[in-house]
Amino acid sequence: MEAHGEMDLRGFLDEEREKINLSRTLSFGARDQNSSESNVQFASPRPSSASSAKSIPLPAPMSPETPWTLSPVRMSPSQPLLYHCIASLHRHEGNIFSITLTKDFIFTGSESKRIHVWKQPDCTQMGYVRANSGQVRAILAHGRLLFTTHSDCKIRLWNVSITAENFRPKKIATLPQRNPFFLFTRKSTHQHRNIISCLAYNHEEKLLYTGSWDRTVKAWNVSENRCVDSFVAHDGHVNAIVVNEHDGCVFTCSSDGSVKIWRRVFGENSHILTMTLKFQLSPVNALALSLSPSTFLLYSGSSDGLINVWEKEKMSGRYNHGGFLQGHHFAVLCLVAIGDIVFSGSEDATIRVWRREEGNCLHSCLSVIEGHHGPVRCLAASLESDNLVKCLLIYSASLDQTFKVWRVKIYPAEKAYLEEPVKDRQREVVEFEMNPVLSPSWVEKKRQGDHFQ
Repeated sequence: MEAHGEMDLRGFLDEEREKINLSRTLSFGARDQNSSESNVQFASPRPSSASSAKSIPLPAPMSPETPWTLSPVRMSPSQPLLYHCIASLHRHEGNIFSITLTKDFIFTGSESKRIHVWKQPDCTQMGYVRANSGQVRAILAHGRLLFTTHSDCKIRLWNVSITAENFRPKKIATLPQRNPFFLFTRKSTHQHRNIISCLAYNHEEKLLYTGSWDRTVKAWNVSENRCVDSFVAHDGHVNAIVVNEHDGCVFTCSSDGSVKIWRRVFGENSHILTMTLKFQLSPVNALALSLSPSTFLLYSGSSDGLINVWEKEKMSGRYNHGGFLQGHHFAVLCLVAIGDIVFSGSEDATIRVWRREEGNCLHSCLSVIEGHHGPVRCLAASLESDNLVKCLLIYSASLDQTFKVWRVKIYPAEKAYLEEPVKDRQREVVEFEMNPVLSPSWVEKKRQGDHFQ
């Protein structure tokens, strides 16, 4: 971003932030003991913001409970969403760090050495996979393959064959493999030096990508069980990694506040950096891709509570900032995108459901799902049906050591609402003077002396 005029834009941002005195202490109040989390709940559109570079700031009232500001509610003639909790489990083996899904089963990784297997959607326990090391921070399933990461900084590959009668896991390999000629050796040069925080798998190329707190990303050839590339990706912890199998692009995000896009060199194993996306200095914790014939969107969730939206240009392939989703009060820790629906889990113990409007980057918050008593650490989602009403299953794990399953039904948006002029809808999206992260376009217009009605 370029600064215009005599005043430096970064200095202006710092000056604006110094005027803000916000308490960031995270607390969780006691829940109503008489309420049942299995009861069906209707959800109206909730206070949210999906701002774009063309959004027009308007004044708005403050929330009495918090110094954070609330955006006006987008009223819809009908209730857009229905959800209820169909299962809730409390684990005594420590926090659940990771969730992955297959067609019929759920795998959860936690602090223990056991990776538990559950049947969808009622969470009937099928068994577990036992490893020699715990702290399963990342887990990924593809077909009968299961990839897990552990506290010994190694990756384990499993063949998980599950039937209605039994569960027979078999370890295929441990990466990196030990040199058979040396019984006592130092760590392999291909081994990560710190916690492996994330996984992504390119099925077409048979490449497994691992991101670590040692700031590196490694690519592993699953067929040959060897590391084929390793590179320093960021200046901080690598927190999330996703792969677009259509073009092979690898997306990484980090505590250094950046999202980077990597591409494999044609005919080689090495990867090169093609683009760096950096909208603010806040650490980026989560990534999600949304692909459709008409649009390609990248979502990044950060510690300031915002979800940034990046849209890919069809012609140039560049990613432009399409705005951000505002609503969470604390850090966004996990993201899942299915079609035009986005789910976000946060340190504020809530899950937000967002829907993208057809033909643009504007989003509406359909609901705020409450039920956890601690930060929502990881999410997974599957589509049950997509007829007139879209039905999804949401799996969430929290640092309160609970694992919950939600059934969410999303009703189609009102046609009249979708056909409103874009300019009128943009006027409903607001940015406030008390917003802890100011929109750069808002800052530039304010510096240029523009007045907003």
